[in-house]
Amino acid sequence: MRIAFVSADDRESFRKYDLKSPIIPVPQKALCSAFADIPNLEVHFVSCTQVRMQSPVLLCNNIFFHSLYVPKIGWLRTGYAGCILAVRRKLCEIRPDIVHAQGTERDCAISAAFTSFPKVLTIHGNIRSIAKTTDARPFSFWWFQAKLESFVLPIFDGVFCNSAFTQSLVNQRAKRTWLVPNPIRDSFFAPLIPNILPVETPTFLVVGVICPRKRQLELLQLLIQMRKHNVRFRVSFIGSLGKDAYGKAFFSLLDAQGNAGWATWLGVLDESSLIRCMDESQALIHFPLEEAFGLVVAEALARGLKLFASNVGGICDIASGVPDVELFDSEDWDRLARALMAWIQKPILSSPQTTQSLMKSRYHPQVIANRHLEIYREVLSANNPS
Repeated sequence: MRIAFVSADDRESFRKYDLKSPIIPVPQKALCSAFADIPNLEVHFVSCTQVRMQSPVLLCNNIFFHSLYVPKIGWLRTGYAGCILAVRRKLCEIRPDIVHAQGTERDCAISAAFTSFPKVLTIHGNIRSIAKTTDARPFSFWWFQAKLESFVLPIFDGVFCNSAFTQSLVNQRAKRTWLVPNPIRDSFFAPLIPNILPVETPTFLVVGVICPRKRQLELLQLLIQMRKHNVRFRVSFIGSLGKDAYGKAFFSLLDAQGNAGWATWLGVLDESSLIRCMDESQALIHFPLEEAFGLVVAEALARGLKLFASNVGGICDIASGVPDVELFDSEDWDRLARALMAWIQKPILSSPQTTQSLMKSRYHPQVIANRHLEIYREVLSANNPS
């Protein structure tokens, strides 16, 4: 089977044009680690970029990479017309059995929508929900992407939904849907390091792009108030920090006198550094307003961390059946604070190995890859009835 992934290359997203190898988004990277071991399978990554970059042809034996240069005029300002044409030309060369568009955040979905090959779409982030939650202004980026998402959904043969929440949002417009969660990278299932909890100073992690939707500023404000009650803990924030007003307010508060000893921002960490940081911590706090899936939640549980989170989106799916997870209404800051303070006084982790095994059974790359192949065969059979 020959599969074409129309996917982002995060060298474009992060403007890291000098790198010689693509930055494959985490879910696709984890999936392809499993695809690489499957015989008679050929995977082609097709990615658009605004700058010509040096790229390898092969990522591994059966995974190919195609970087397509599209000038700026061919992007958002023209409804991604340049990306659509470039992707169509490349797909005609590759002639895949099936095309799989990865996400509606930028050009991928609309670029794949007009191919004549059988095609499916994965929703990684619910753009219409994000636009509504953030009250996106007319003709802003998220407003426009939300319109495109609504337009492309019925064009595809079906939509992969990474959570029941995502599925509920697209059911009315998609021809059909499948519930397929994002995979966790295999390295997160390495044997757990025994974690001896420091009774006086447990460490919390807060992971994600620092933005209003993830609410790190509000969490920091809550934690500062908790410190005033003489509870002792540390917190590490991990994720990219923008230069917008929210990012500046967060950094200013973090850098304020009295916070430096217990609250730190570690920036963006690579895979091994993130795992090491999780293994040196005891709990994850993840309290977004909206969340399509919440991959970091699954990763943290796979590393045996305690979880305090808002009961939104895919977090509910991930936490289902997991012992001692604590979920809260996304506006119930008081209950969150009380739960954190109670746990700090008695920081117990129950059976992290059991939780890791549960995450592995649900989200291991091989499990998710096998489900992908089942759906591809189903779509191909429907498109070519005997």
